[in-house]
Amino acid sequence: MTATTGPHKPAQPAPLTWSAAEPRRFERDQREITAAFPDLVYDAEGAGSWNGILPLWPFERPQPAHLTDWTGTTGLHVLMVYRQAYPMAPPHIFPLDPVPEPAEWTQSRWHVNGDRTLCLLRADSLWTGRESVVDLLLKAAAWKVEYALMKHEAITQMSDRGIVEDDRFDHFLTRPPAKEPTRSSLTTPPDTARDQQDAGSGGSC
Repeated sequence: MTATTGPHKPAQPAPLTWSAAEPRRFERDQREITAAFPDLVYDAEGAGSWNGILPLWPFERPQPAHLTDWTGTTGLHVLMVYRQAYPMAPPHIFPLDPVPEPAEWTQSRWHVNGDRTLCLLRADSLWTGRESVVDLLLKAAAWKVEYALMKHEAITQMSDRGIVEDDRFDHFLTRPPAKEPTRSSLTTPPDTARDQQDAGSGGSC
C-alpha cells in the first residue's frame, strides 16, 4: 500500500522590505545621501545601512578657526541603520568614533539613548516620515562637535536645537580649549533625575 502524504504547503513569500515597498523613498535617500555625504557607503543587508565618516563642519556658516583643536581633524564615524518601518520610523544612528562612555548613555545632556544610538529629535512627533534623512545626518555631524565641548567641560548640556541651527556655542570654537578632554567614570550612575524631569517636557532626549 502506498502511503499518503498531507497536502503540500506552499512556500511562504519573503517579507516585503521597506525599500521594495517604498521604491521612490529608497531612490530619494540614495540620491540625497550620496550627494551630501559621498564618503558614506551603503550596505543592502537587512533593512539597509550607511557606514562612513561625516564631514567635520557641513554647515552653512563658516567653520570656526580652532574647531579641530576641539574635535580632531575628522568628522563623526557613523553607522546609520534603517528599520523596516522606515520611513515612518526614523533610522538608528550609532556613533562609531567617538563612542560615548556607558555612563553617558540615557543621560539627556549627552543626547545618547540607552542602546547607544544618538538621540537627535527633541520629540518623536518631529519625524513624520516626510523629512530628509540628510537632516538627521547633519545633526549627527553636529553631535560630535557638541560632544567635544562636553568632554572639554566647556558646556554641561548639549543644546536642544543642535548647532546645525544654533550658533550659541560657536564662540568656544574660535579659541583653543582651556582643558584637556575628560573621560567619564564607567561607574557613574545614569542621571535619571534629569531624564525624568526632561520626560515631562515633551522631548525624547
